[in-house]
Amino acid sequence: MTATVLTADPARVVAVARSWLGTPYHDQASLRGVGCDCLGLARGVWREVVGPEPFPIPPYSRDWGESGPREVLADGALAVMPELDPSEARPGALVLFRMMPRAIAKHVGILTGPDTFLHAYERLGVIEEPLTTAWRRRIAFAFLFPAR
Repeated sequence: MTATVLTADPARVVAVARSWLGTPYHDQASLRGVGCDCLGLARGVWREVVGPEPFPIPPYSRDWGESGPREVLADGALAVMPELDPSEARPGALVLFRMMPRAIAKHVGILTGPDTFLHAYERLGVIEEPLTTAWRRRIAFAFLFPAR
């Protein structure tokens, strides 16, 4: 028998994520209003919604075309978050994007509506934008934030 994991209130996840809007892009940072990258945004939302980060994040490359035998981000998320099929992802879900064919998933976003998401993008900072077909087809993994 598998235990059911309680998940965070999606409205709270979305509200916290939106509080990061306008934060400048800064590689490997995670400070609301000061700077973050896409993973830093997810880490900041985690800290406010769930609590302390469960493990330190090692330095990582910015190469969206990186390939390899392991889905490092997905494996890390799976260790602490319930996974769901990307087709079932809904507002409040953390989604991982595969930006190039055959590359590992390296971009992170948070769904804010059925057709919108929030992410940190180089030169633009934290923005909310439409989840277009081009973005939607890049979703490789989806997870839910656990409850405190």
